[in-house]
Amino acid sequence: MKRVFRFSRGFIVCSLLSLAVIALGIAGYALKGGFNLGIDFRAGLIQEVQLVPRAFSLSYDGPGNAVISHTNANLTIAVSGAGVQGITYQYAMADYGTMGAFVQALDQAEGITVVSAVPPSTPFRLLVLDAQAAPVLPSASNGGEPYWVHYLPVNAPAVPLEEVRRALSSLGDPAVQVLGENSERRFMIRLQDSDMKEGFEAADIQATLEKQFGEGEAAVTSSNYVGSRFSKNLADQAAWLLAATLALILIYASIRFKPQYAIGAVLAIMHDALIMVTFIVWTQMEFNTTTIAAILTILGYSINDTIVIFDRIRETRRIYPGDDFEVILNRSITETLGRTFITTITTMLAVLSLYIFTTGSMKDFAQALLVGLVSGVYSTIFIACGFVYLWERKLKKNAAEPEAKTVEAKA
Repeated sequence: MKRVFRFSRGFIVCSLLSLAVIALGIAGYALKGGFNLGIDFRAGLIQEVQLVPRAFSLSYDGPGNAVISHTNANLTIAVSGAGVQGITYQYAMADYGTMGAFVQALDQAEGITVVSAVPPSTPFRLLVLDAQAAPVLPSASNGGEPYWVHYLPVNAPAVPLEEVRRALSSLGDPAVQVLGENSERRFMIRLQDSDMKEGFEAADIQATLEKQFGEGEAAVTSSNYVGSRFSKNLADQAAWLLAATLALILIYASIRFKPQYAIGAVLAIMHDALIMVTFIVWTQMEFNTTTIAAILTILGYSINDTIVIFDRIRETRRIYPGDDFEVILNRSITETLGRTFITTITTMLAVLSLYIFTTGSMKDFAQALLVGLVSGVYSTIFIACGFVYLWERKLKKNAAEPEAKTVEAKA
């Protein structure tokens, strides 16, 4: 017969350990002044900036308006307007090996004037458009400032994160984060309303970076402002989402099992959420929408594992109706232990790959998931099952008391 592990011996000890860890999280929340909130939950400006040089400038002298756009693969110029038949020029960057060949192709478009800022033999990986400039090409004949297109050089050296932070220190205390590969030189810059100095404008970030890295060496690829009302609504929605998740799981488990099982399941996932919160507080990981997604993912993963074990307990109880509940519980957990470990380990391998090979918020997401996966296995066995065990033992004790009193009365 397969060996049955006595998990019930650790229920009380593990419950006390969990309470101690959660208390540590509450203490950390108080000592560290709460979460390290991301810009999603704080009013402020968020910009994505790429430290890349200028490639060429564009202007348009012709009927209608010329609008420029691009993807990582193509650059497109669309000409339209009153009395103009729509014309679209599309250039696949993969078709051109050097900047000179690309500029020459652009110069052949009617009304387009191209002025290159780099040698014709310059190779490039991709082009970068500045989102702070209007995509409508100006008219050089009317004295308009040309539209500059940036480029990512081949084998461009990485820019250290700390160097970008130092360059922006004069603006306050912005949060800076690397995006993508280091060689892409892409950064996310977040500045809270409270950190913005009087007279601050969104263009100041680009201007400050160009003072450090050279004129025209910074392109803002996106710029967004999060208002205080939006950030408050987002925080409220996140709280309601977590509460709704717990309520739905309580209803589902109550219908499928007995109330004690439902309460045990909810306690287990609340335990997982609080353990992840403790980890986030003490590591000062940024708390944002990605963190909320990680917590909800673990809640779903944990309840699935809990339901599997509860199903096995119900089945084992039906097969061995005369056995003590403690024996049934230990046997059921032991029988599902292999499935639990295999599922968790294979999931952790995928999450570990995310943690190793990604950066930024995705790396934080993977890190939170790793903690949650371990907590999920632990809580299913020692919190959910432990609560059901204590409940059943209490029911058995209450049922035995009237019988004992009846025997005493007869004696």
